Amino acid sequence: MGSSFSGALVPLLLTLKVAGWATAINLVLGIGAGLLLARARFPGRDLLDAALTLPMVMPPTVLGYYLLVLIGTQGPLGGWLLQHFGIRLIFSWQAAVIAAAVVSFPLVFKAARAAFETVDPQLEDAARSLGLGEAAVFFRVTLPLAWRGILAGLLLAFARALGEFGATLMVAGSIPGKTQTLSIAVYEAVQAGQDDVANFLVGVTSLTCIAVLLAAGRLAPGRVLARG
Repeated sequence: MGSSFSGALVPLLLTLKVAGWATAINLVLGIGAGLLLARARFPGRDLLDAALTLPMVMPPTVLGYYLLVLIGTQGPLGGWLLQHFGIRLIFSWQAAVIAAAVVSFPLVFKAARAAFETVDPQLEDAARSLGLGEAAVFFRVTLPLAWRGILAGLLLAFARALGEFGATLMVAGSIPGKTQTLSIAVYEAVQAGQDDVANFLVGVTSLTCIAVLLAAGRLAPGRVLARG
């Protein structure tokens, strides 16, 4: 049993790495997209919002198929990377990161957009009137006022990335020690009748997600307002 649990730590560490990288990617892309949709007005804005939110409601296996077409060795991106740089994304841990980032992206994007929309524009105008440039206004006024909502979204996205299964299996497969994440390891353990390993992995996943959700709840803007 001890060796089984030791082997179960490998997918746990891989899952934490994949979820961490996916969250870091969404930190940049989610904040950028949230700020754009919160402040800019342009034709097709609603359509772009719907497209960016789509991974939240689309079945993960369908997202995985789209990614397979995009980053596969015959796909426009995957084929180009393989031909020009010798980079093969498919069935690698980097493919698992891409899958987790796409699936969890709407959680950061929607949270960031909502957080930016709650920032009082008069405070930003006051900063500009004092001579601050747009970049300084963003980093010294807008972002500090919106960070709680953004951080809550990032924590939720991290928890979602921890449990990602369908899209990851489509583009990264289940290679032990290389692409086998926690959720896939649970599936494989159940299929193999290794109930002890499955119970251990399910317990670790559940406790981690509960801890993340509790942290996200404490950072939610509504809780801050309630305290006030």
